[in-house]
Amino acid sequence: MQHLVLPLRPLWHLGPLHPVEQLLTIVLAFGPFVVLGIVVWRRQRSYAAEDARTAPDDDERG
Repeated sequence: MQHLVLPLRPLWHLGPLHPVEQLLTIVLAFGPFVVLGIVVWRRQRSYAAEDARTAPDDDERG
């Protein structure tokens, strides 16, 4: 059984990541969620601005 475990040993621990690799890992892990949040926020603002433009004023309702 020992001969099956030894080839997989490098996969267990490859050592600490370089700071650039840590940054890249964080950007790849959380970057898409940050971009999605910005897109949703911008679209909500544009929808709200469009609704404000098309909503009738209080003076016109009489």
